[in-house]
Amino acid sequence: MRSTRTRPSVAVLVVVLTVLVATGGLVGPAVAATSAANSADSAGSSPDSASALHAPASSSTPAVSAQSDRPANPSTEDTVGYVEGYWYDDELAVDDQSDAVVDEADLDPVVYRAMARVERIRNVTFEEAVSVDVISREEYRETNGDRFTNITSANRLEQNVGYEALFMVDRDTEATDATETLYGGAVEGYYDPATDEIVIVSENPETPELNELTLGHELVHALQDQRFNLSALEGATQDESLAIDGLVEGDAGRVEREYERRCGTDWSCLTPSDGEQSQSLDVNWGIYFTVYQPYSDGPDYVDYLRQQGEGWSAVDAAYDDPPRTSSAVIHPGSEREPAAISVPDRSSDDWRQLRVDGGVGNDTVGEAGMVAMFAADALAEDRDSVIEATDLYQSGTTGFNYNHSYTNGWAGDELVIYTNDDANATSDPAEAAGHAGYVWRTQWQSGTDTRQFVDGYLQLLENHDAESVDGRQDTYVIDDGGYSGAYYLDRSGRTLTIVRAPSVDELSAVEAGAAPEGEDTLEAGEGSDTGGSIDTIPGFGPAAAVSAIAIVLFGAGSRIVVGRRRTASERRDRD
Repeated sequence: MRSTRTRPSVAVLVVVLTVLVATGGLVGPAVAATSAANSADSAGSSPDSASALHAPASSSTPAVSAQSDRPANPSTEDTVGYVEGYWYDDELAVDDQSDAVVDEADLDPVVYRAMARVERIRNVTFEEAVSVDVISREEYRETNGDRFTNITSANRLEQNVGYEALFMVDRDTEATDATETLYGGAVEGYYDPATDEIVIVSENPETPELNELTLGHELVHALQDQRFNLSALEGATQDESLAIDGLVEGDAGRVEREYERRCGTDWSCLTPSDGEQSQSLDVNWGIYFTVYQPYSDGPDYVDYLRQQGEGWSAVDAAYDDPPRTSSAVIHPGSEREPAAISVPDRSSDDWRQLRVDGGVGNDTVGEAGMVAMFAADALAEDRDSVIEATDLYQSGTTGFNYNHSYTNGWAGDELVIYTNDDANATSDPAEAAGHAGYVWRTQWQSGTDTRQFVDGYLQLLENHDAESVDGRQDTYVIDDGGYSGAYYLDRSGRTLTIVRAPSVDELSAVEAGAAPEGEDTLEAGEGSDTGGSIDTIPGFGPAAAVSAIAIVLFGAGSRIVVGRRRTASERRDRD
């Protein structure tokens, strides 16, 4: 699980995954100095008025824009919409190309103009230039593979058990492999604060092309790092990391939406000739739906901040106090703070809490992760899904619906992993996960919310062929497959605790008192789910939903930016 909160760089995936690597940067936020005579319009305002544009004498010489309101002596540091001699609406020689291949001599002007365009929308100036390189996907895979393999065995076990607890990665698969496949096949670009460099990844190996929207998105991350110090925005849990990404990626996504709109009306923009879109991805959809949430809900969250405050100034201020739960991003204005959840060690002498880099192997899944758990099989042909594709897809948008009554009453949770000698005896992390256990305690806002989640979780167990254990209260067994083992559910008011062990007899060894003798007290169907805010669409069945989701992922101009954060060991090394 912690692999989703590793930040080795800030990247955009094909489906565009933007990976945030924040390992350095400025201390504290700064307010950009802007010229009153040159203040930029904010996103969502009317397009720039038409103006006479003059083509540069050469690709390396900036054009002079006929704008009477512009200062006589603009500067990169103080003038919004002007960078290193280039205005946001200058014409360049590359604008007349039929492709997006940019020679080295032409790259700087393209980057400077894109920086000026980001400033024009975001109304803040860059403090310094950003280096940009364009490489092929093959080169990206060759140079970035170590990010997914150089982790300890304890980290691997933690990831395998964590994702298995969410029914996303079964015992036949390594979680790191699933994560590497997701990122390695989909990254379209990334920003690395350690080097202050942006890398654009092209599908064309012979003549790599530059996608200007990807460049614009990554430039926002460079701007954020210069002004608000991305390296200081570290979440301690998966849920907190997703929440912070809701602000970071929502900011970049909101700017990108406006950038794309202006490319269609006011600006000439570079677009790869083949669209640079992969039409099929071999991805783990559970992990994918988890990391996608900030990109789906983040822009609307940023819009909420702008509407409640003073435009972009309200977004700037949010970097001092970013959201701390994915629920706060899914439900803007709710200001949800996580409830304090305690999972004391109540295991027998044969079991112990997993230690990872000197700390207990635990995490908070959060509302977004729980939605992804229930939707992980939404595109599967051989298994039912608790949240179906029709409820996940938001008609008329480029995002997914993360507001479901199964999960929207979330108040807090903590997942703690337990291990024993059998788990430690094997060097295969996937096999070791089968010998491990966990205690997952969740808290909800009301008894009804608890029942809703119980209903969804019991459906999830049933979808994976779980059978009730006679004579044991609310205890279930999955005999075969990648999620085999025993599961015990203990509901007490607004709290539900889930215990998992390799066998029924070992449940009480992982958590004292688990799986007591008695009759079941829980029953699927106690709660009811309306599929969130999705309206019923006549004739819109599962097949249509899958096609619609494909449009979201691969349609023209679509972006999926994914935040991969540092592992626990990477965070401790930095600290």
